[in-house]
Amino acid sequence: MKAAELKLLSGSELATKLEDARQEYMNLRFQIVSGQLTDTSRLKKLRRTIAQYETILREQEIKALQEGTL
Repeated sequence: MKAAELKLLSGSELATKLEDARQEYMNLRFQIVSGQLTDTSRLKKLRRTIAQYETILREQEIKALQEGTL
């Protein structure tokens, strides 16, 4: 998903996607250690996706705090 599409999601939906991505990342790490994973580029892509989810969640959190203080 593109960042613009992700920004339209609610915080709970984004948190669910983040948790799923983290679980998938952990599974990929187990696969790479055991030698089952052949496409190691998925790790890098997934790390970036997780960072993107965390960034958008933080942006939403900051926005909510600013709106609450005004």
